[in-house]
Amino acid sequence: MIVVNDRVSLNEEEIDYEFVRSSGPGGQNVNKVSTAVQLRFDVANSPSLPEDVRARLEKIAHNRISASGVLLVDSRGTRSQLKNKEEALQRLVRLIDMACRKPKARKKTRPTLASRQRRLDSKKKRARKKQFRGKVSSWD
Repeated sequence: MIVVNDRVSLNEEEIDYEFVRSSGPGGQNVNKVSTAVQLRFDVANSPSLPEDVRARLEKIAHNRISASGVLLVDSRGTRSQLKNKEEALQRLVRLIDMACRKPKARKKTRPTLASRQRRLDSKKKRARKKQFRGKVSSWD
């Protein structure tokens, strides 16, 4: 079990790892060893995610989720396959943790009297400046 927070924990069988050749650091090893990790997590069919968390996760990571509802997390930052795997898992956990937090509702506020006055003063000042940009009359 992978514990995301006190509300959500993931079953390790829900996560698939695929190791591919990395374009990053590694020298000649880069052509021989598959160190980059592609983590796949089925958001649409995961029994571990509550509905509200699933909806927020789909909204947060919409560009990383395929049409079939599978989230793809890619990691190729280090030369070590194990470190890349751990980093990809941490990214997934962070994404799910972000999705667990409910966004604060916006409170409607009105501009203060002073802020409205400052706005009007700046508009008047700008208008006066533009008034003086007219044609200059000749002294004939």
